[in-house]
Amino acid sequence: MVSINWREIFPGKWSLIIFILYMSLFVNQGILVTWSQHEKEYDYNTVLVVLMTEVLKLIISTLLYLKDNQVSSLLKEISKHRKVLLLYMVPSSLYCLYNNLTFLNLSKFDPTTYFLLLQIRVVITGLIFQVVFKKKLSVKQWISLIILTIGCMVKHLNLSFDNSIVDTSFKFNIDVILIFVQTICSCLAGVYNEYLLKGEGANVDMFLQNMFMYFDSILCNVAFLFLKGDFAHVFDNAVSSIFFEPKVILVMFNNASIGIVTSFFLKNLNSIVKSFASALELVFTAILCWLLFNIPIHLNTILAIAIVSYAIILYSQNPIQNGKTRLHEGSSEEKCNLKDNVV
Repeated sequence: MVSINWREIFPGKWSLIIFILYMSLFVNQGILVTWSQHEKEYDYNTVLVVLMTEVLKLIISTLLYLKDNQVSSLLKEISKHRKVLLLYMVPSSLYCLYNNLTFLNLSKFDPTTYFLLLQIRVVITGLIFQVVFKKKLSVKQWISLIILTIGCMVKHLNLSFDNSIVDTSFKFNIDVILIFVQTICSCLAGVYNEYLLKGEGANVDMFLQNMFMYFDSILCNVAFLFLKGDFAHVFDNAVSSIFFEPKVILVMFNNASIGIVTSFFLKNLNSIVKSFASALELVFTAILCWLLFNIPIHLNTILAIAIVSYAIILYSQNPIQNGKTRLHEGSSEEKCNLKDNVV
């Protein structure tokens, strides 16, 4: 029987609120992006939406920083921590690719399938630590990763009460490969971002770190537009299709909120809580997609959600740690002042 230490999962006064916001915003993002589609296509430039979302995040983070600091202090801190600004280019480029792939992959998969396949990031994280960081996985960890992989595969079985298995084929095509690319970006960016939040940038104000992240992300998305050849004409008609479309505005504001809340999540919670959030996201996404988009919940979906949820909860009993003590020390002052910073 799996035992859960709730005090360990929600150690702080604001932990539960951060957890609920984090989970809700991620579920909303999949729903909103799907809602903004027109016959599986987008009537707007998705790269521009990602770019403007990063601009919005930068504005919000700047205002939150200036709420308690002067402009002169901001300029001084940027100059002082310019190395951290440069280091943030790594996770920013990964998140840039991740965010753009979100739109592409959600046009190929329904939100429930999308979130189920994203859980393979737990397996990828395990393999990364096994190979790169020479961390030996325990038997329980390997079992949970195998169960999780099976759960993702079950989603692609067409099960019914009339025929036990109608179609067991799994099409390994470019769409699945792009999901894997997105999960790898998520794993690498998450680990590196946590390192910066709790390591190199442990003494840097969290909102200033966010500003570094979003400024670098803006540069990455601008470069992406140049590479696509869209930059010269992207602002001709694309801007009007973004700022005068309520669905797209909701997508941008929800995504901006995700960026802000995620920084609190990484700073104050741990991988155990992230596992529980992932499990609950699957359940709520399936229910909401059924209610809003009439996407049926088949037997394979129920089984996949149950299997994957059990796997990540089992994994959370003995999560892989990076072994760097300094990453977990954080800034006690910022933790104490979390109440004043929550948006």
